Amino acid sequence: MSANHAPTLRFQNIVSLIQQSLNGKEQDYTAGSIRRAVILLAIPMMLEMCMESVFAVVDIYFVSHLGSNATSVVGLTESVITIVYSLAIGISMAATATVARRVGEKDPAAAGIAAMQSILLALGFTVAVSIPGFIYAADILRLMGAGKMAIAEGVIYTRIMMAGSLVIMLLFLINGIFRGAGNAMMAMKSLWIANIANIILCPLLIRGIGPLPGLGIMGAALATTIGRAIGVAYQLYFLFKGSGVVRFRLQQLAPQWKILRSLINIAWPGTLQFLIASGSWIVLASLVVKTGQSEASAGYQIAIRVVMFFLLPAWGLSNAAATLVGQNLGAGHYGRAEESVLKTARYNAIFMAIVSFIFIVFAPDIIAIFTREPAVAAYAVKALRIIGPGFIFYGVGMVMANAFNGAGDTRTPTVINFFGFWLFQIPLAYLLAVQWQMGPLGVFIAIPTAETAISVAAFIVFRRGKWKKKVI
Repeated sequence: MSANHAPTLRFQNIVSLIQQSLNGKEQDYTAGSIRRAVILLAIPMMLEMCMESVFAVVDIYFVSHLGSNATSVVGLTESVITIVYSLAIGISMAATATVARRVGEKDPAAAGIAAMQSILLALGFTVAVSIPGFIYAADILRLMGAGKMAIAEGVIYTRIMMAGSLVIMLLFLINGIFRGAGNAMMAMKSLWIANIANIILCPLLIRGIGPLPGLGIMGAALATTIGRAIGVAYQLYFLFKGSGVVRFRLQQLAPQWKILRSLINIAWPGTLQFLIASGSWIVLASLVVKTGQSEASAGYQIAIRVVMFFLLPAWGLSNAAATLVGQNLGAGHYGRAEESVLKTARYNAIFMAIVSFIFIVFAPDIIAIFTREPAVAAYAVKALRIIGPGFIFYGVGMVMANAFNGAGDTRTPTVINFFGFWLFQIPLAYLLAVQWQMGPLGVFIAIPTAETAISVAAFIVFRRGKWKKKVI
């Protein structure tokens, strides 16, 4: 082969690999090139995570034109719906780990049963949350600090969203099932469909068109719920009628208590894992407000949203580790499972290093897109440049956490998160910001410091290898 043909051939191979990752065909990730397996899983998973953020952006864009009361209600309701998100993420972790293990064992029938039992579990938890949320919607908004006008105008939004909790739960959960089966493309497709439906329905139902009257904030809730329901309908059609590894049968809904107990044992630490991490960010935000007032808070919130935008693709890439670990442990390929995690961590670290460089060099240009207020921009730039260098470690830590989760060992990252966030990051932030009077700068410094410590601890525990012995 001539040297001139080599770059062309490499480019063709890359294009072919991308096409394979997006064609939706299920792959055997227990054999062959690990690098190829990571790429095939990572591309649709990264696109899926990018789609997840679109719902909130679309909703708040259209609702913001309805006034401050409507915008406030949407924000407060989203805070309450975090409970549903937390449960969905926890049960989704359990489903991914269990389904991946059964697929790796080459037992698709057992994978289908485990998947359907996770649906049954989700139904039970969703009913327990959504019914009280619907009934006491006004009281919840009042407890969250909403004014009388906001409650009168927006209680219908909260009730519809609480009643639609099931589609939120199922959208997360079934995508976890697809990821466990190695079909990341289906997870991405379902979110694309749900988002497209939401984008079309939002202006139609909120503003109205022709003889169709505008429903205001009620239309926003209906658009989001119907959009997600369409995505769930697509998922369920594929699982009942498709030809994938995992297939649903109605008789699989009969409770199988041994499987349900196993799913619960994986799900509750996964739910707590998410709540521990998200709760710590709330505390840090309050410290920034307390020590830096409104300008610091605004700058910090802008910086965190920029950070989250870049973290989503990295989180998608780290999700590949969960599938690879689960399937390879099921196949008894323990060395391959470990090697898959280390390669995924390497790729994520490279991606996050590029992001860190962008934050350090181009922070003023990035922040200028969001604000022109000098004081706010100064805090946001400072936050990006301080938080940015820790991204390399954070990228590795994400992969380690998902490796444990994929093995069904959700307790280990939960314990690490508790010590890292609540017993180290928050006290350190308080010490620096309040006791040493560094203000918001102290909070900014505490974030990469704690993330680095968490990642190092997770890597050390990972190398000990106890996660390989997890039985589910």
